[in-house]
Amino acid sequence: MQPFYAHPFDDDKLKEECGIFGVIGVSDASNFVALGLHALQHRGQEAGGIVSYDPKTGFNSARRFGYVRDNFTKADVMETLPGSLAIGHVRYSTAGSKGATAIRDVQPFFGEFSMGGAAIAHNGNLTNAAALRRELIERGSIFQSSSDSECIIHLMARSIQKNISERIKDALRRVEGAFSVVAMTRTKLIGVRDPLGVRPLVLGRIGDSAWALSSETCGLDIIGAEFVREIEPGEMVVIEDGKVQSTRPFTPAKSRFCIFEHVYFSRPDSILGGRSVYETRRQIGVELAKEAPVDADLVCPVPDSGTPAAIGYSQQSGIPYAMGIIRNQYMGRTFIEPSESIRNMGVRLKLNVNRALIKGKRVILVDDSVVRGTTSRKIKDMILEAGAAEVHFRIASPPTAWPCFYGVDTPERSKLLAATMTEDEMRDWIGVNSLKFITLDGLYRAAGEAAGRDAASPKYCDACFSGEYPIAPSDKIEEGFQMKAAE
Repeated sequence: MQPFYAHPFDDDKLKEECGIFGVIGVSDASNFVALGLHALQHRGQEAGGIVSYDPKTGFNSARRFGYVRDNFTKADVMETLPGSLAIGHVRYSTAGSKGATAIRDVQPFFGEFSMGGAAIAHNGNLTNAAALRRELIERGSIFQSSSDSECIIHLMARSIQKNISERIKDALRRVEGAFSVVAMTRTKLIGVRDPLGVRPLVLGRIGDSAWALSSETCGLDIIGAEFVREIEPGEMVVIEDGKVQSTRPFTPAKSRFCIFEHVYFSRPDSILGGRSVYETRRQIGVELAKEAPVDADLVCPVPDSGTPAAIGYSQQSGIPYAMGIIRNQYMGRTFIEPSESIRNMGVRLKLNVNRALIKGKRVILVDDSVVRGTTSRKIKDMILEAGAAEVHFRIASPPTAWPCFYGVDTPERSKLLAATMTEDEMRDWIGVNSLKFITLDGLYRAAGEAAGRDAASPKYCDACFSGEYPIAPSDKIEEGFQMKAAE
């Protein structure tokens, strides 16, 4: 079966990492997990999987390519996943066979140990996975997938601890990088975040004694769960018999949550760090209008991720907000074979210009990021073809000049526009009247840091903008990646 992509023509956005979800204490846990994964679909559209446990049938799993709605809403599939405990995962390749996903790469992964089985789903990326994989293979481990996450299962198998929870601790103490994990045994639901808390994970309650773990609060909302709190950086929770037990198995570290979750990855209706994602994105637009004002007639978002920032820019600047670009909401699976001529229409299949509104106007386009810049050029062409008098880009993140190694599929550095061009050169290459990015300080102010970014001790991981990696990407350095020189 061919791999599935949500937007097969668009390689000019940073791809969402993954989404994880788990439920314990409800009679049809896999159905709850399917709903949760549906709410987290934006975090990964290539494939999804669910593992459940029922005392009568043991562990059961289903893994499929494509959307949750196309696979895990079918009665014949869900009937194979009985039980009151289940975990699930939606995937976009961040490691392993990018662009050529095999079904064996789809999580959750399952392992049978001497004390019973366990399944694990991982959001993030392990920066020492290649070294670990070599070591494990030399010691006799046989890998079934190309995913870095499988290292965790093999490390668990080699632990001498007497229960699964302790083996997970052992395994995760060996890995480097970013990980939020949901795992399950026959009786326990387990959630863990890495010491820096790079990727999100939240805890929710269903009724009196059932619990859920989710990458984002929007996953709790869809099943009617009450948001209790975030799993804290470096924390491990074990849920059994309706009780939540918390431990801190790692050396304490200052948290460095991914700031791009606020900019783009998370759903706008989620809550991160006690802050509304929508409000942070709107505030980014406010800061952008303060930092980079321009005379114009309309503020238009590049849908959908640019919408809250465009609203904020309009409110601050007083320039009217307008839907100058309309998104085709039914763009999903390609309805025609992507030949070269059709491939060149990729942006038009998803976005169409509101010509009657745009003609003769000076337009400010607000987008979340510029990666390669190819989509920005195509959108600019469409706006000018519709008769716009001027086109000004305002970008709701700083220039993306460095790749992410913590769970985001980023092009190599040479293909990032901001790594090879100045802002003025990018403006001329895209072909717009002006191009301005929010500053790192402005982004931090929008995220609630009134004084901006503390260069000595940043609150967030912003390596894709600053080049300052909180965890050295040892695998990539071994391959020749050059870190930013100390200033």
